[in-house]
Amino acid sequence: MADREKILRYFRAGGDEQLAAKLLDLAEGANKSRKYRVSEFLDPHAYNVAEIIVANFENIKLESYGGFKNAERVKVAFIAEDFYGTPDYGITYFLAGWDKRYYDLSHRDILGAFMGTGCKREALGDIVFVPEGAQFVVEKTLTNYLNSNLTQIGSAPITLTEISAEDLLQKEEKVKVINATVADLRLDAVAAAGYGMSRSRMSDEIKGLNVKLNWKEAKKAAQAVNEGDVISFRGRGRVEVAEIRGTTKKGRISVTLKRFI
Repeated sequence: MADREKILRYFRAGGDEQLAAKLLDLAEGANKSRKYRVSEFLDPHAYNVAEIIVANFENIKLESYGGFKNAERVKVAFIAEDFYGTPDYGITYFLAGWDKRYYDLSHRDILGAFMGTGCKREALGDIVFVPEGAQFVVEKTLTNYLNSNLTQIGSAPITLTEISAEDLLQKEEKVKVINATVADLRLDAVAAAGYGMSRSRMSDEIKGLNVKLNWKEAKKAAQAVNEGDVISFRGRGRVEVAEIRGTTKKGRISVTLKRFI
């Protein structure tokens, strides 16, 4: 049996104790019932926490599903090894349509409208734009509620249609490769280069809690950034630190960044 207090102590220092406790409850429930337990939608950081937790259980495995192929936000299932059925992830698939001649909606608009109905962020998976509007996945328990309450996004009237998993389109992301030099590997410097803005403005955005590093809320502009790290900026996509190439003759640091739009 996994040592609950030891696991929670491990996550306490990084501020993930509450998240770890919720996931640990699921793992323990699967272990006790010899069946499975399914989480809410998790971002990649929370998924990493789930992976660490399941490694502490000999007879539990971890599977995930987010509807879309290569989904960023997924639900995880803690599954007992002697359970041979198929987990029910409890997901409904929606298409939101609007008149694109008059309304230009963003990811932030859809997320804001969803949460404006009183639903939690953890109940919503990925949002993918398609020619007809946007497809997204949600907790199945919210199906009827959203059909009745999600009738407008911003100022745009929408039609909400339930679709099947087979109707979901592949996520397509545009990638822009950025070769830049920065004074140091602080978060504000690297993020400013990735998003094409001044370092002082990026510092303000970090203070405003609009920036995450490896899917965790950035606490200060001076946080160190390493190769492989992922920076996300609310409403502006994410930037991956693909390579730290070395120091120039002028003492600046050369980096290659990938911006996903």
